[in-house]
Amino acid sequence: QVQLVESGGGVVQAGGSLRLSCAASGDTLSTYATAWFRQAPGKEREFVTLIGWNGYSTNYADFVKGRFTISRDDAKNTVYLQMNSLKPEDTAIYYCATALSGSAGTYGEDYDYWGQGTQVTVSS
Repeated sequence: QVQLVESGGGVVQAGGSLRLSCAASGDTLSTYATAWFRQAPGKEREFVTLIGWNGYSTNYADFVKGRFTISRDDAKNTVYLQMNSLKPEDTAIYYCATALSGSAGTYGEDYDYWGQGTQVTVSS
């Protein structure tokens, strides 16, 4: 069983930056692929980015390429999401999730454990 706790959300002006953290307990993240998803009010949950179990394979949704960076610190058992050049449309609850399968992709159904989410609000 893996427990995930997100933190780092908040309110930021457009163009600003935030760094989200996803701290894991119960197992080591280096065993899993870990992803970030987000859900805005009234919208479906969408994939943002993932980092593979190897710690360097990554995949990004087109709308965050060049602005967001996912990384992992194995010593801290934590995955990070560095978000730069934030836009109002990035406003959402951000969730991290891990997959027992090494081949997890961009679908939420691929992931087995989820955090409670952290709110990101970008003002214009």
